[in-house]
Amino acid sequence: MTQQPDWDLLSSYAGLLTLATVSVYAGSHGSLTPRKAKVTHGVPADTEDEDEEEIPERLSSEDAYMFPIIGSGVLLGLYIIVKYFGKEWINWLLQWYFTFAGIGSVGKSFISLARWSMGRSHWKQYDKVQILLLKGPRELISVSLRTPSLFLIPLGAIPSILYNFGGNNTRRSALLTDILALSFSHNAISLLKLDSFKTGVVLLSGLFLYDVWWVFGTEVMVKVATTLDVPIKLLWAKSLTFSTERGFTMLGLGDIVVPGMFIAFALRYDAHRAKRGNPYFRAALFAYVAGLVTTMSVMHFFKKAQPALLYLSPACILSFVMTSVVQGEFKEAWSWSDDPETADKAPANLTEADGKSTKSQPEPAGADPVTEDASATEDGEDGTTKKKRSKRS
Repeated sequence: MTQQPDWDLLSSYAGLLTLATVSVYAGSHGSLTPRKAKVTHGVPADTEDEDEEEIPERLSSEDAYMFPIIGSGVLLGLYIIVKYFGKEWINWLLQWYFTFAGIGSVGKSFISLARWSMGRSHWKQYDKVQILLLKGPRELISVSLRTPSLFLIPLGAIPSILYNFGGNNTRRSALLTDILALSFSHNAISLLKLDSFKTGVVLLSGLFLYDVWWVFGTEVMVKVATTLDVPIKLLWAKSLTFSTERGFTMLGLGDIVVPGMFIAFALRYDAHRAKRGNPYFRAALFAYVAGLVTTMSVMHFFKKAQPALLYLSPACILSFVMTSVVQGEFKEAWSWSDDPETADKAPANLTEADGKSTKSQPEPAGADPVTEDASATEDGEDGTTKKKRSKRS
């Protein structure tokens, strides 16, 4: 007798896939925030847009090499604490950390959503409030807000407060977990930017090995992911009616943010090329979806948690290699750097991303497995807060 498909479980996979893809898409476009306008003859080209960036940092290849090492140290430390000292106090500490982080992150995402919904030109029509922190004549921090942000930021505090201090129906709910996790991933992809495809390949390759070892070689990854009660994963109930009786499917934020950084860089490279269409971005995003579908399929048939980067890392890397070869520009793409200090020395170009003309230099943490059985829920693109960087000597 033919076994009927488990539509409840399949709908859960589809929901999780949709949330992850939307987060990557939004974060990638968030990374296109224009840099701060240059000063010409002492007069800024545009002083009205608080979203412009001072001089953003980029993750280099050296940083990428350190990611698996640092991630392994943090993961092993959390595992030791949970196994030998219990999970209560570490969850309590992380609860307060993610409460404050969530307030800023969700508020920032709300502002980005509002600005995108009404359009940048309409957004600029609102009054701007600026708060400065000075030390003598020196400006340390400049916070620039449009008036709607004064309402959106407090609104962004509600999910964190309900998640950590709400009643039985809201505390640690899957909906609040997803709201917080989506805002974290959106802002991480928007703000953490690679400087080259080479750095992205190094990062994905290193975390590929990291993910495989800690999932297949030990119990560490799954143990930590299912023990910590913090919003560091996306959850979707295994039910068409969103009943929680069967538990949830879940996807760690590392499996969104790490490939998302690579996909966001592909979008910025498309913008740099100043050509209609986004072949690198589309190929990378398609590869991400295909990689997640493969992960979930393997997990479904073998009934065992899978390290998602085992499939996502090769998929994203191959998408770049194949696209650059087809476009006949592998060497050019591989050598291009998104470092703003290097790019500033080159003539400015107009670029085209999604059919809109922009500046040529748009802006540009391990990984968790996808696990099937989780009965308990767990755990800024507006550029409104800027810290003025000191000049290099």
